[in-house]
Amino acid sequence: MPTKFTKETYLYWYELMQLIRQFELKAEEMYKMAGKIRGFFHAYVGQEAIAAGCMTATGADDPFITAYRDHGLALAKGTSANACMAELYGKATGCAKGKGGSMHFFDIQNKFFGGHGIVGAQIGTGAGLAFAEKYRGTQNVTLAFFGDGAARQGMLHETFNLAMLWKLPVIFICENNNYAMGTSIERTSNVIDIYKLADAYEMPADKIDGMSPEAVHEGVARAVKRAREGDGPTLLEIKTYRYKGHSISDPQKYRTKEEVEEYKEQDPINKVRHTILENNFATEADLNAIDAKINAVVEESVRFAEESPWPDDSEVLKDVYIDQNYPFIVD
Repeated sequence: MPTKFTKETYLYWYELMQLIRQFELKAEEMYKMAGKIRGFFHAYVGQEAIAAGCMTATGADDPFITAYRDHGLALAKGTSANACMAELYGKATGCAKGKGGSMHFFDIQNKFFGGHGIVGAQIGTGAGLAFAEKYRGTQNVTLAFFGDGAARQGMLHETFNLAMLWKLPVIFICENNNYAMGTSIERTSNVIDIYKLADAYEMPADKIDGMSPEAVHEGVARAVKRAREGDGPTLLEIKTYRYKGHSISDPQKYRTKEEVEEYKEQDPINKVRHTILENNFATEADLNAIDAKINAVVEESVRFAEESPWPDDSEVLKDVYIDQNYPFIVD
């Protein structure tokens, strides 16, 4: 059936989502191999359509900031698979020089500002990034991602108030995957439609299907247009689902296998693949070639991480606050 989006867009979405999916699956495999990846690990598997739709609705200079489920968005913003895998390994060639690990990816060159382990902290920091862009007179719009669990944090309400008061160019994106760690939203809040939290601040808001890159693109594009025109922030509740547990150590006893399989029937990668084939945007052979290319990139990232050096002891106190090699926003 005809689509609103071009062949190039669908192929971009497919390749990006496959990169995120295969990277996460390989990283999980390496995590389970003793001593390869340590610390916490939160996979983005199932949520790839959000990253894909956000990328086509924004520009390269629009800052992204998120929580600890950050690998997928870092890859989407342009951080290389090599730098991401090396960071997971704690190697000096990682995107945070091996000192951030899974929860604290960082890539200022690609306007990716983390990766934050404190639940909800990135909401306020995202507004700060937006304030900086407005202060400098740019047209850049900040996307601040958080989970449904972070919607209970006081930081959200303080930030929403100031963001509306100052009409900051920021989009607050709640990636609602139904569970804050292992607790469903119904058990923690009387307000289960998170987008309604914006009503208290007269902030525009919307609920979006996060299993569809088309729906994500359209919703984010509307919010970006509003912010670029100086009309301030928007709250988007993007309904998605994580196929994996909260982290690798999560036994997932709070949900059934049937529930997971039901969501997998809406898999965004499969749906985009079907649309591409149905519209003759590419052949099975073309898509298989993309898959093979992605697999090669991911395998190379493991080799790169394995062969990369550990950080030198002299690096331990560098970049804790600021380093002249990082051109932070200072006018």
